[in-house]
Amino acid sequence: MATINIRRDVADPFYRYKMEKLQSKIEGKGNGIKSVIVNLPSIATSLARPPIYVVKYFGFELGAQTNTGDNDRWIINGAHEASKLQDLLDGFITRFVLCKECHNPETDLTISKDQNIIRNCKACGQRTMVDARLKLSSYILKNPPKKEGKEKRDKKEKKKSRAAGNGEEGKEASNSEEEGNKNGNGGLVTGSNNLDQYKAEAGSDDEFSRHIREAAKDITADGTADGGFTIDTSEKAMKERQRNELTSAVEKLTMGDDEDDEEGAGSSSFDTFATWFEAQGDKPSDVDDIEIWKKLSELGLDQKHKTLQVLPQCMFDENIVKQIAPRAGLLKKLINKTDRHEKAFLGGIERLVGKSFPALIPSMPTILHQIYENEIVSEEAILKWGEKPSKRYVDTATSKKVKGASASFLTWLKEADDEEDSEEEEEDDE
Repeated sequence: MATINIRRDVADPFYRYKMEKLQSKIEGKGNGIKSVIVNLPSIATSLARPPIYVVKYFGFELGAQTNTGDNDRWIINGAHEASKLQDLLDGFITRFVLCKECHNPETDLTISKDQNIIRNCKACGQRTMVDARLKLSSYILKNPPKKEGKEKRDKKEKKKSRAAGNGEEGKEASNSEEEGNKNGNGGLVTGSNNLDQYKAEAGSDDEFSRHIREAAKDITADGTADGGFTIDTSEKAMKERQRNELTSAVEKLTMGDDEDDEEGAGSSSFDTFATWFEAQGDKPSDVDDIEIWKKLSELGLDQKHKTLQVLPQCMFDENIVKQIAPRAGLLKKLINKTDRHEKAFLGGIERLVGKSFPALIPSMPTILHQIYENEIVSEEAILKWGEKPSKRYVDTATSKKVKGASASFLTWLKEADDEEDSEEEEEDDE
């Protein structure tokens, strides 16, 4: 898709800040005529602003009602040409994106204690105020942006530091445990491979790792649960389960339900994609991200949240922990941080692990950690997903196992978040 400079007054073809050219289509007739902005999520991502802010700005400027993005359809009542909306977008960028000092679009929005909207520029470091008299300013104050960008990265660093600190406090205990392992008394008997893998990636034997170790104790090294249920972990069995679950996932989308119905997301398209992916090679890594994107676009599935239910069945296998990071760029582009897309992706992961590769259930904390670290899904979505078992993507019993195994990561994420909120409140009081 054609891209243009975010600042259209800059003619430099090598200008680093780009976005897709706005595309819209006019639907309906008479009093029911409306304009649909086809690629608003992509444009909003390039501007680091929620899509709802952009569409609300259009509505205020045009004096028209807007749709809040149900089914990823961003609608403005009335007939509005793409060129007109592109001109209005320039106004939004000037007022709510560009730094007033250096005119760089690399900013994010925060709300100050005195209820002013501040643009924080990552390029020059200046903090400039947005005009409070604008109609959209009132909307933003009532619907503040989620913490993203630098604040989110800082938040993660705090969590890592806190976890590392806890690890130092428990270092002596860990050393004693290691000594016991050498002597043959007190060694890990279950889930050790998963834990060792996580420790290598995390870089420290912190408290979080110990929580994961505790959560894995109900699974023995040969994949047998305490209840006697044996998991066939042979390559042939795993591949067969994955193929069956992919077929099942597509069939589930074929039946559909009221909540997830999407215009134009025909079941045959999902089936065609699954068949195409399987024909590309024996391993998920055989298929390039660009080819996946092209195929999804060709089938009209690149904007559909149901696509995220199918993708994990195709793109990942028993090596999912190592496969997530290389796919992060494509997944973030497809998910676009909408609630429905995030929910569907986590549901796809739940189905992949719970049904295709049940031996990976103890690894759920590591899998979620990779998803969180690579900023594929927001922490809010992960916590909401983990609240209670659901039969939406798998049977309730399997959902309970998967989410139960994830408890250590969910607890760590929630407690660290609560502590940071308390720290922020104390700073505000000061």
